[in-house]
Amino acid sequence: MPSTALNFGTLPGRLIVLPGVYRPQTDTWLLADALSRERMDAATAVLDIGTGTGALALSAARTGARVEAVDVSWPAVISAGLNAFRQRLPLRVMHGDFAARTEGRRFDVVLTNPPYVPSARDLPPSHGAARAWDAGPDGRAVIDRVCARAPSLLRPGGVLLMVHSGMCGPSTTLARLEAGGLSAEVRARAFVPWGPVLRARRTWLRSHDLAGDDEREELVIIRAEHP
Repeated sequence: MPSTALNFGTLPGRLIVLPGVYRPQTDTWLLADALSRERMDAATAVLDIGTGTGALALSAARTGARVEAVDVSWPAVISAGLNAFRQRLPLRVMHGDFAARTEGRRFDVVLTNPPYVPSARDLPPSHGAARAWDAGPDGRAVIDRVCARAPSLLRPGGVLLMVHSGMCGPSTTLARLEAGGLSAEVRARAFVPWGPVLRARRTWLRSHDLAGDDEREELVIIRAEHP
């Protein structure tokens, strides 16, 4: 299992990032590395949930796969569309909730870098940059929805790749995916220094037993496969 090394998969360069859109960071590179290990070709249907700049979707599109991306943020949808045009890669970008936009459809690969930072807010924000990372008190507001939908989103033999923080329970994610009939495992992990978001809420995180004294965040890649 890859661990701690930071020479992850490559991402498209010169990305357009509109204000309020999540800029690719270590979690994006870690997921790109996991994606690069999957077999994809022109027959592969890929869905990128919460696409942001479209960096991961475009990495998949480079393989020739048929890629669609969805995001609730209009600036993200516009950024991804502009980046696809700039990279001269085919990408269908949809605005809205991923479950509503994919109802009744199945994919060979589903990838997502969802919001996963625990927050004092009961509900994730409905607008602004923080909606890219704030995910409720346990950080699982979006993760749990992905877990619930994954079995119906994947074709037989299809794969889900999801990155999230060790703060929001990788073991819970594995259990929920397996309860849905998928085989699931932690495929990779890395430890990175806290960024400004976590540092700003260190007192709250520690008071809720979500963090200790070591200000490093564990990132994990969950890989789940439909039988």
